[in-house]
Amino acid sequence: MKNNPLFIDYKLPFNTIPFDEIKTEDFLPAIHKAIEDSNAKIEAITSSVDIPSFENTVLAFETSHEDLGRIVGIYWHLFAANSEGEFKKLAEEISPLLSSHTNDYMLNAKLFSRIESVYKNDTNVDYDEHDSKLIENVYKMFLRNGASLDDENKENLRNLDQELSMLSPKFSNNVLDAQNAFELWVTDESDLDGLPKDAISAASHAAKAKNKEGQWLFTLQMASYIPFMTYSNKRHLREKLFKGHGGLCNGGKFDNSTIITKIVELKHKRAQLLGYKSHADFVLERRMAENIENVYELLDNLYDYSYSAAKSELEEIEAYAFEKDSLESFYQWDFMYYKEQLKKEKYNFDSEELRPYFKSENVIKGVFEVAKRLYGLTFKKLDDIQTWHEEVDCFEVNNEDGSHVGIMYIDLFPRETKRSGAWMNALLENGLYKGEVRRPHVLFVASLTPSTDEKPSLLNYREVETIFHEFGHCLHGLLSDGKYQTTSGTNVFWDFVELPSQIMENWVGEPEALKLFATHYETGEVIPDELIAKIKQSSNFGAGYLSLRQLSLGYLDMAWYTNLDKVDDVESFERKATEKTQLFPSVDGMTVSNSFGHIFSGGYSAGYYSYKWAEVLDADAFEKFKEDGIFNRETAQSFRDNILSKGGLKHPMELYKAFRGREPKVEALLKRDELIK
Repeated sequence: MKNNPLFIDYKLPFNTIPFDEIKTEDFLPAIHKAIEDSNAKIEAITSSVDIPSFENTVLAFETSHEDLGRIVGIYWHLFAANSEGEFKKLAEEISPLLSSHTNDYMLNAKLFSRIESVYKNDTNVDYDEHDSKLIENVYKMFLRNGASLDDENKENLRNLDQELSMLSPKFSNNVLDAQNAFELWVTDESDLDGLPKDAISAASHAAKAKNKEGQWLFTLQMASYIPFMTYSNKRHLREKLFKGHGGLCNGGKFDNSTIITKIVELKHKRAQLLGYKSHADFVLERRMAENIENVYELLDNLYDYSYSAAKSELEEIEAYAFEKDSLESFYQWDFMYYKEQLKKEKYNFDSEELRPYFKSENVIKGVFEVAKRLYGLTFKKLDDIQTWHEEVDCFEVNNEDGSHVGIMYIDLFPRETKRSGAWMNALLENGLYKGEVRRPHVLFVASLTPSTDEKPSLLNYREVETIFHEFGHCLHGLLSDGKYQTTSGTNVFWDFVELPSQIMENWVGEPEALKLFATHYETGEVIPDELIAKIKQSSNFGAGYLSLRQLSLGYLDMAWYTNLDKVDDVESFERKATEKTQLFPSVDGMTVSNSFGHIFSGGYSAGYYSYKWAEVLDADAFEKFKEDGIFNRETAQSFRDNILSKGGLKHPMELYKAFRGREPKVEALLKRDELIK
C-alpha cells in the first residue's frame, strides 16, 4: 500500500482527503488491505484470554474498521457525486465484498459472546453515558444482524445479504443511466413558448455541450425538468417529458421491476430469519415510530386533511384550465403548468420573479449568516483543499470564540456523473478516530440551476429551501459533540434525522432572514416587502397536493415492506397501494417504484414516512423559535445543546422534550400548511 493514496498520509490541511491523487484502480486493493487489517484486529479481540471489558472488546471493535470505513465512505460518496464507467461498475464488486466482511464479524460467535458479556455486566461498571450507549448499540447491532442464530441460519443470512448487496448498486446505476439516456430536443424555437429566459439559456448551454448549435436540450435533471413542466405551454412536450420521468426504469434496457421484487423478497426473508414478521417490523423496532401501527396512524391522521385540500386545489385548477384553454381532460403533466398560471392570476405573482434575488453564491452566504446569528458559527473558504470536482467549494467552520468546528464541502450543480437529488454525507464523523476525538468533515450535494454564458446561477424558491435543508443536515453533523463516531452526528433514529434539516427550511420564509441574502444579482436591491408578501400569500397554494404526494409515497413504501405476497406486476401493485391518494387518471407505463431510490437503494426502506414524521417535529419546534424570536440565541443554544450536539446519545423523544418541554403536536403542521384554520 506504499503508493496507494487511500493509505498515504499526505498531511493535507485538516487531514482532508487527497481527491486529486485517487484513481479508480486504487479502491479494490485498498479495500482488500483494510479488510485484512480489520480481520486481524477482530482476531486479536476474539483470541484474547483477558476477561471481556469495554476497552478490550467493545471499544476495540469500534476502532477495528477505521480505515475500511473511511475508504468505503470515500468510494460511496464518489459513486453518487462524480462517477461513470468503470468507477460505477466497481460497486458491483465492492458491495458484495463489504457484505461478506460484515457478515464475517457480525456472525462471529466468539466476538458476540465477548460483546454480550460486556453488555450483561454493564450495570456493574461505572461507564459514562457515551460508553454505555456504545455498548448498547453494538450489542443490539449484532443481535439485529444474526449473531444469535444457529450456524445453518447464519449461512442463510450470509447468502441473503450477499444477494442484496448486488441489487442496490444495480438499481442505482439503472436509474442514473436511464436519466442520462433520456433527452428532449427542441429544434423549433416556437416550442420554447412560455419558458423563462434562464431555462431556455440553460437548455441552449446543454445542447452546445453536446455540439448541437441552434437547438435546446431538456433532461430529467430537476433543474431542467421543473422549469419546463411549470412554464412550457406546449402540452405535448410536457406530456413527453412527464412520461420520460414517470416511466424511468419501467421496462426497456434499464428495467428495475425484477430488481424491486427481488429486493423486497430478500428483505422480508432476512427479517423473518431474524424473528420478525416483515422488513417493516424489523426496521421500525429502531425508530421513533416503533411499529407499523404508529406509522399508519400518522399517515391516516394527515390523510383526510391532505386529501380534502388537494382535491379542492385540483378542482380549482382544472376549472381554471377549462376556462383558460377549454381543457376538458386534465392530466398530471398539466398540473404544475396550470397551477403556476393560476397562482400568477390569484396573487399577481410569478415564482420566476424571485430568481434574480437568489444568486446561488448569495444564498450560500445567507445560510452561513443565519447559522452565525443562531449559533455564532463562521465559515472561511479554503483554497488549498483538494475536492472531487472543480465546482466544489470547501469551508472551515469555527465557533464564535474561534475554536474549530469542522470542514464542509458544497457541490451544488448537476452533472451526468452525479445522481439527481440532494443529500448530505459525512466523510469523517465527529468522534474517536486514530486514537483521538476528531472534528467532522461533512458535505452536501445538490443538482440546482447552474450558471450559463449569459447569467450566474439563479435559483428558484424551492432550490433555496433545498440548500437550507441540506445545510441543516450538515449542522447536525458539524455541531455534534459525541465521543464515538457511531453514536454521533446524524447517527440517530432515521425518523429523527430529518428534524435538523427540515426545520432550517422555515427560515427561508421569514422576512427577517430573507433580507439577509435575497438581493438582486445586478442592482444589489434587497428583496422588496411587496415580493415577500406575495411569497407569504402564495406559500401554501398547493400545500394539500404536496402533502398528499408525500403521504402517497409513505403508503407505497409501507405497502412494499409489509406485503408478504409475491408481486408479479410492479405497476399494478403500486396502483393498488396508492389508490386512495390518486387524484389523476392512471397512465400505463408510469410508476414511482421503478426509480424510487430512497427505498430500494437508499436508507429509507420502511422509513419514507420519516419526512412527514419530521415535518410534525419541525413545525412544532419552529413555533418555539417564532414565539421567542427566530434568531433568539437562547432558543438556538437550547436546540444546539439538546438536539444538534447529542447525536444518538439518547432516545429522540427524550431529546425533543428537553428542547420543547413536551412531546410534539401535529396541529402545528396542519396550521402551517393551512390544512386547518
